Amino acid sequence: MTRPNLRVRVALWLLLPLLLLLAFDAWLTYQRAMNAAHAAFDRTLEFSLRSIRDGIRLRDAQIEVDLPYLALEMFESNGGGNIYYQIREEGGRVVTGYPDLPAGTKASGDLYSVQFYDDMFRGRPLRIAMLRLPVHDVPSAQTRVVLVRVGETIEQRQALAREILIGSLQQEFLLVVLALGIVWLGVARGLQPLNRLSAKVAARAENDPTPLDTVGLPSEVAPLVDSINQYIGRTQLMQLSRRRFFNDAAHQLKTPLAIIQAESELALRDIDGGEESSIGNRRQGVHLRRLNRAVQQAVRIVQQLLSLSRLDADSGYTVKHAAVPLHKVARSVTLDWSPVARSRGIDLGFEQDVRIEVMGQSDLLAELVGNLIDNAIRYSGDGAVITVRVACEAGQALLQVIDNGPGIDVGERDAVFERFYRSEATQAVEGSGLGLSIVREIARVHGASIALSEAPGGGLVVSVRFPMLEAALA
Repeated sequence: MTRPNLRVRVALWLLLPLLLLLAFDAWLTYQRAMNAAHAAFDRTLEFSLRSIRDGIRLRDAQIEVDLPYLALEMFESNGGGNIYYQIREEGGRVVTGYPDLPAGTKASGDLYSVQFYDDMFRGRPLRIAMLRLPVHDVPSAQTRVVLVRVGETIEQRQALAREILIGSLQQEFLLVVLALGIVWLGVARGLQPLNRLSAKVAARAENDPTPLDTVGLPSEVAPLVDSINQYIGRTQLMQLSRRRFFNDAAHQLKTPLAIIQAESELALRDIDGGEESSIGNRRQGVHLRRLNRAVQQAVRIVQQLLSLSRLDADSGYTVKHAAVPLHKVARSVTLDWSPVARSRGIDLGFEQDVRIEVMGQSDLLAELVGNLIDNAIRYSGDGAVITVRVACEAGQALLQVIDNGPGIDVGERDAVFERFYRSEATQAVEGSGLGLSIVREIARVHGASIALSEAPGGGLVVSVRFPMLEAALA
């Protein structure tokens, strides 16, 4: 799932209001542009009215009109629009022009004053200029008022307004883009403290309990850091309580189990060393041997559970890394397990191709090797052949435990690393199902990987690959 990006969200939150403002401003700009176009073109209409006015006379009680040349030229040269005119006696007949030209609502007004209005004519919007003009006939001492109207379709005005609008929108769109860019950079700069905080948290060690520093952080981020520090403090308290509990449990469980094991072994020694062996003694010996094996199993399970608890990712345990000769640790552990292998007729061998050092903790690495050898001895069966091998492969330190036992089915090779998991084929063998879980955790804290594969000729190969510190040919 894609995580929401704060900069993108802020940009989108700003973009919608900006687009709405841009649309509103475009409407206002268009209105202003139309007003400007009306102002420019209305001067031409007014000039036409005044030109026509000079050609209107009253003679013998009749209105005569002589259209000037300039007015006729304007009517003929108006590209992209149509011009209509009308000369009408006030309250009377149409002298000349288009008789159906709309009169509008401004039929009255001051004499010699030009008025403008908008109307529809033949299905098209029209801008009309009107002049109320008195005409005098001196010989007859008569005066009449005529209404002179000149109308023009508004295509040219609309084209001019659109041109102004497009130019304005281009500028405003550029400003919106620049504003979003500035916001993007501003948010990025504002997030720098969070990025530094994130890098600082990512660079911390797993078990670093020190609180995060709030110096230099914005006031809006400081509460978040304080909450994180409080959480770290609570986590540290829980981890401390957990470690204390397991340490106490280890002490309280291991001591009684050790006493029971020692007492059972002493009782067995007394029974086996007696001169007369009765049926009752033999029965006691059987029960004591069962008790002794159960106690040994309980001791091992307690030790394994404590190891797992200590190695858990949330336990707060810190590995003390140092240069460890892996070949020496593996050889020493193999020698320690040799008596157990010989008692079951198992051929336990060790192979070393190189001398290898890895970064780690020697006792944990010894526990890892010991668990692998213990599993191989338990599940390979009597008379098996087990080889512990240390080598260098693909620039990594390689530890392998190879046996010729029954192996593990491919479908179970992931499940065997789970705690207490035991396959049906191994139910008859004593074990807890914790050995490989411990191996996996030890490998994890050392940055190593673990894999299971089939050995040539049958059996199992457990391969643990460590980041190598140094390797030299033996």
